[in-house]
Amino acid sequence: MKFKKEFMLREIVGETVLIPTGETAAHFNGLISVNELGRFIWDNYEKAEDEDELLSFILEEYEVERDVAKADLDEFLQILRDAEII
Repeated sequence: MKFKKEFMLREIVGETVLIPTGETAAHFNGLISVNELGRFIWDNYEKAEDEDELLSFILEEYEVERDVAKADLDEFLQILRDAEII
């Protein structure tokens, strides 16, 4: 899976945010704040073949029920879709 836009993950004053870079910075106004799971998803998104594999990565990393992990994954991916990042 690939990102459509250029963003960098950065820590700013103890908060993790996605910052637009390159051409994206000219068209995207703002930042996207992410939590620990969001950061994990971001770091592993392009390593996964599909969303099912990404969910497997989450389940391997965190002690969480599958349905809770799936709901959290879907919520974060929807944020990325709404921003047209994926």
